[in-house]
Amino acid sequence: MATKEKRGTTEPGPAWRAWGRALLGGAVMAVALGTGNALGEALVRALDLDGYPAQLLPAALVSALAVPVVLALRTGRPGSGRPLGLGTPASAAHGFVRGLAVTTLCAALVLGGGTAAGWVRWSGPDPAALVSFLAGNALVAVLLEALPEETTLRGYAWASLRDRFGGLLSALGTTLVFLLVPAASTVVQAGVAQAVGVDAPPMGLAPAGQDPVAYPVLLSVFGLTLIAARTAPGRAPLWAAIGTHVAFLSVNRVVFEGGRRDAGWSAHASPVHAAILELGYLAATAAVFTGARLLASRGRAPASGPRTAVSGLRVRAAAAWLRPVLPSGPRATASGGRRVQPSAATTYSVGVWAGGASGLVPPVRVLSRASAPLPGAGSRGRPGTAVRRNPGTRRR
Repeated sequence: MATKEKRGTTEPGPAWRAWGRALLGGAVMAVALGTGNALGEALVRALDLDGYPAQLLPAALVSALAVPVVLALRTGRPGSGRPLGLGTPASAAHGFVRGLAVTTLCAALVLGGGTAAGWVRWSGPDPAALVSFLAGNALVAVLLEALPEETTLRGYAWASLRDRFGGLLSALGTTLVFLLVPAASTVVQAGVAQAVGVDAPPMGLAPAGQDPVAYPVLLSVFGLTLIAARTAPGRAPLWAAIGTHVAFLSVNRVVFEGGRRDAGWSAHASPVHAAILELGYLAATAAVFTGARLLASRGRAPASGPRTAVSGLRVRAAAAWLRPVLPSGPRATASGGRRVQPSAATTYSVGVWAGGASGLVPPVRVLSRASAPLPGAGSRGRPGTAVRRNPGTRRR
């Protein structure tokens, strides 16, 4: 069993089991990616497809192979801890748009700064071609990369590690598994391609044409940015990571590969400047999601006096733009006497990095009016001495 119950708490299972599940999530993604690409190429040839359908078919196969398997693995496990974070359809749409918007805005700011510095030179835009490319690329990116990778890695692998370890180790472990997936998928694709009689790309740690040193560095920063999006406050945090993933792929394919992909717009930058700009807007995106998580957790912290109350008001005012996505939970009232319980999204905030979980926002008992001491109820004799009465006598 992964967990065992003891005095109302859940104790994690052994460490090797958590690492095994995380690697299993990466293996599911690698097998789905390699198999989907190889089988998709064979089906494209058999059906004589061309153009956009030839791109869409392998992408759909990858999602069809990866997502149901990992959902069955997580939901079929008794006593599983954290959910994958897919949420409801309504919250999923909100999370996806949030991830898309934050990443696109950060990319625009950083690339705008690079343009002002003379690092980037832009071609003339073709609005119709650009819109057509972005719409088509978004669907392929979701099915081929964003949805299956986030579900298997930032969903299943991260949740499996987070059930056992602190937030920092879980983030680093998930990113390590993320780095292993591309190389493992090339091995799978080579084997399946040979079986179905199609060509396969060469096996290696980095895709063909990518720098073997720069690619793992970029992938590591990208993976940590996706973890920041996954652990940001919201009811469907995994969809925020999916939106971030799609935005990253769309921006890079337009800006740095737009001419080759006929995207309707492109830019030219030196390899060094391009790497700095990519890492810069990823770091800015991670900072925004991390800041949102910190603001949300501070806004939920219990007040202990007037100074803390003023500070909480300032934090909430600074985080006004996050109100639609801030987690909500039961609030204590003056007459209810309930405990203030942190919401699930709050316990996924700073706790997922520091390992504190719900202990970061301890419950606070609020006295009801019935149990609150009346004004002047202390002793009229010596200060600090309570008046003793016989419970059976009435005060005259």
